Amino acid sequence: MELPIDRIRLSQTAKNQLTQLKRNTKIDQWNILCRWAFCRSLAEPSIPSPVPIPADSNVELTWRVFGSEMSDILLIALKQRCHNDGLGTDKETLATQFRLHLHRGIGYLAGDPNIKKIEHLIALACTTGPKT
Repeated sequence: MELPIDRIRLSQTAKNQLTQLKRNTKIDQWNILCRWAFCRSLAEPSIPSPVPIPADSNVELTWRVFGSEMSDILLIALKQRCHNDGLGTDKETLATQFRLHLHRGIGYLAGDPNIKKIEHLIALACTTGPKT
């Protein structure tokens, strides 16, 4: 499967937010927290605002490191979300939407005062999602 992005460099703001999340949750790997953040953003029904995101930190991940064993599933989820939002699924659109979702999700998780430990992330995952 063609990857939408080879590498992503996070913004300094996102790095600072992830550092806070690492401290709170005791999850010490950037890629795990980034997967949580990406999925958190995908669960939000609105399209992320198309804001410029600087790549001004020293934290950089490859797609394969970000996604790990779930990289193909996360790519399919990204493509489906872009399709559902009426956006294209070309490489540039996927890369842009990935960056927007990732950074929005990091902001959501870091800004949630209820996330103080890993159990709170799990509880969030159990309550977030499509309403039936």
